[in-house]
Amino acid sequence: MIEGKKINKRPKRQRVQRSFDRKSAGNANKLRIIPLGGLEEIGRNCTIFEYGDDIVIVDIGLQFPEEDMPGIDYIIPDFDYLKDKSKKIRGVIITHGHYDHIGGIPHLMAKIGNPVIYTAPLTAGIIKKRQEEFRDAPPLKIQNVKIGDKIRLGVFTFEPYHINHNIFDAFGVALNTPLGYVVTTGDFKFDFTPVNDEPADLTQIAMYGTKKVLALMSDSTNAESPGYQISESEINHDMDKIFEDAKSRIIVGTFSSLLTRVQQLISLAEKYDRHVLIQGRSMKNNIEIAHSLGYMKVKPHTIIEEKDFKNIPDEKLVVICTGAQGEKNAVLMRVANNEHRIIKIQKGDTIVFSSSVIPGNERTVQHLKDSLVRHGAKVIHYQMMDVHAGGHAKQEDLKLMMRLIKPEYFIPIHGNRYLLEMHANLAEKTGIPREKIFVASNGQIISFDRRGGRLTQEKVPSDYVMVDGLGYADSNEVVLRDRRQLAEDGMFVVIVTIDTKTGELVGNPDIISRGFVYLKEHKPLIEQARTKVKHLLKDTDPTSPTFEDYLKNKIRNEIGQFLWKKTKKRPMILPVLIEV
Repeated sequence: MIEGKKINKRPKRQRVQRSFDRKSAGNANKLRIIPLGGLEEIGRNCTIFEYGDDIVIVDIGLQFPEEDMPGIDYIIPDFDYLKDKSKKIRGVIITHGHYDHIGGIPHLMAKIGNPVIYTAPLTAGIIKKRQEEFRDAPPLKIQNVKIGDKIRLGVFTFEPYHINHNIFDAFGVALNTPLGYVVTTGDFKFDFTPVNDEPADLTQIAMYGTKKVLALMSDSTNAESPGYQISESEINHDMDKIFEDAKSRIIVGTFSSLLTRVQQLISLAEKYDRHVLIQGRSMKNNIEIAHSLGYMKVKPHTIIEEKDFKNIPDEKLVVICTGAQGEKNAVLMRVANNEHRIIKIQKGDTIVFSSSVIPGNERTVQHLKDSLVRHGAKVIHYQMMDVHAGGHAKQEDLKLMMRLIKPEYFIPIHGNRYLLEMHANLAEKTGIPREKIFVASNGQIISFDRRGGRLTQEKVPSDYVMVDGLGYADSNEVVLRDRRQLAEDGMFVVIVTIDTKTGELVGNPDIISRGFVYLKEHKPLIEQARTKVKHLLKDTDPTSPTFEDYLKNKIRNEIGQFLWKKTKKRPMILPVLIEV
């Protein structure tokens, strides 16, 4: 049997076990599950499965920065643990095409020897398209998988199973190991009446429950929300009503990857004889990929180009765009700020926010809504009508998954600590003993052997790796602290020109303030700072070999303390010495 190839027959357990009995002691006969991300945040999903000399990775996602991370674009997993283990990696499994599951791929695949990625066709298309932005990254090796496949990856056998999410081609992962199945849900919900998709395969999921499922790792994103997630068909009903009632343009803001919703909107536009303008580069790319692969159905001439936009009557137009989270440079924000090149909000427009608000974005989204209604638009959001269904299971769906799978152990994933604990409580209510529920931290190793499982105190590196632009940012806490200081108190630049022969000051010190005080309104403060710098120069020996460093440190400390006493602010002090 060849590694990485599809198989139709499960290898005999005895044969696999005999091969491992010959290995050395230690971790040879242990299954180690190591989450590198996704257990203390929403995003950065990445989990390592290790047995002896075989490693499989599920998802390599990114996390968007928190408010106290100025200048950071996003955060990816720390792969230090895998640095010298590239020859052991049998494959990377990607559950679906959202960035919190694929976003780290361009940065990290070369570090682990560029192993084969196993994923569904649409996800593969999105990954390939994003890879084009990273010219220095190696060409990816991707193998498409479909439901029903069984793929041998060392001692592991990977079986994808169909679930519902809000992007096409999402699947869960059943990983058969020498100790039994470990089932990972990925992001999922149960939708019994989905739009343009099949319901989750409850028969296949329940089939795993008849086998030995060692552990279930399940999505915790909505673990605190009671009830069931609403169906996309309900969204379709309310969206239909909006299309029926709208007398002018309809503008819908949603996520670029929420392709099931985009398909609904396109189908409704065709029903009501409207043309569709797509705005947002990522959304255009995703639609193009999904349409070329047959996931989206669009009639000819439904989607128009920008040049045709002004030639279409308002009552025949639909705009589908990004920016419902109030992102600074996204389409909807530029429209609201009257900065978009062709779309100007006008009285009678109906604007639909077809997404929930990501925690932390509430104020920004409210400002966006205020700007839109100020221009005369009618705004509709998910709290007014069912115009958005989340892609994550709520409490009753989560309990149903546990009852179908019947795992011996339960590991909540995909959420901050509070959500993981909420999910653990649900698991206990379904009958899973508390001692068999492992609420882990990022990097914490969960170990299984023939005697059972345990949450160890052993940890691997799982620090934030921050990306700024297309390269790595310095994740050192000192750098972030400096950025926060600049954001909060600004900077105070002291420029000193010194005669190299005499060591004396040439002219007055120049002072530049950015984000601290306005110089013209604080002349006395600036003059006092200049005088203090002059006194510091008099007390410094210019012939000393450490003169420059000593003087810079002196200026930082003395001027910093002086400004704190005067203003109760701590700007970053930047001394600049010029020798003439």
